[in-house]
Amino acid sequence: MPRDFDPRLLRAFVATAEELHFTRAAGRLYVAQQALSRDIQRLERDVGARLFVRSTRQVRLTPEGARLLPYARDVLAAHEVFAAAVSGRGQRPLLVDVGDLVTTGHQVLEETRRSHPELELVARFHTGLTGAAQEILDGSLDASFGRFAGLDPAVTARLSHRPVRFERLAVLLPEDHPLSANDRVPLKALAGRTLYAAAGNPSAAEWTDLALRLFAGHGVRLAEPFPEIEGPEEFMRVVRKRGWWVLASTEFIDVPGMALRLLSDPVPLSPLSLVWRTGLDHPALDALTATARRLAHERHWLDLPPAAWLPPADRAAMREDAEPRAAARTR
Repeated sequence: MPRDFDPRLLRAFVATAEELHFTRAAGRLYVAQQALSRDIQRLERDVGARLFVRSTRQVRLTPEGARLLPYARDVLAAHEVFAAAVSGRGQRPLLVDVGDLVTTGHQVLEETRRSHPELELVARFHTGLTGAAQEILDGSLDASFGRFAGLDPAVTARLSHRPVRFERLAVLLPEDHPLSANDRVPLKALAGRTLYAAAGNPSAAEWTDLALRLFAGHGVRLAEPFPEIEGPEEFMRVVRKRGWWVLASTEFIDVPGMALRLLSDPVPLSPLSLVWRTGLDHPALDALTATARRLAHERHWLDLPPAAWLPPADRAAMREDAEPRAAARTR
């Protein structure tokens, strides 16, 4: 006996049982009477029992047919519920990790909400695309923003992304330090300094990797590994207590007593993509990617400044024509 039954056969069974007339049942299902008869015969073979007693003048259920009828109705009802859930793909909110209220991701989310008030997009405020990518793959998160080329190739092979922005990298330093008097801090001025770049936080491994690439050969050290810091208040407390300078981007929280200054010579960039699981079908995701594309063009987020620094793998991944395919990372 098969484990699965074609819903079409069950519909034929239920309609015939309710009508007790093959011609009327066929008309109800908009099929030919011969096709209905074949479906009933096939179902009888599958269940291994006669379901109807047929004569030239009447049709009636057999005891086995009467026993199975309520079960067939239950299966068809469940099938309709499932079909409704699939067709109503916009009923479930879209869960999007944006990191913080000041991020580019949050700007894209808020603009999508403004232009599509009929859709529900729920924000989550964690950090790190490496951690978010695993949650996207296991289905507990729908989308996130971050450095796509910093993910493992085995992960990117199952993800899609939309290039959104080249954010300028910056340094967060004490506001009373002489370097804070300038709008820009040359990278060479950080020689001998130790900067925090999320080392020790496995959820943000792609950010630490970017920092290592940027600082290589410039005499800048990374702060020792430290447990993941959650929330702006805790971040500010730890930074103040440990006296860290911090590698950041221009879209960063205000930290009292600290100044955010652009890095220069060269102009280092943080590549940002919208990332989601390949094959995810949701109208809010459609709206989010369309908004990201529009804002990137309107605000020139994907324009490369002169003397830009960007790892080759990131430059390749951030080509707009690479979306929505996964981009392979090269070392």
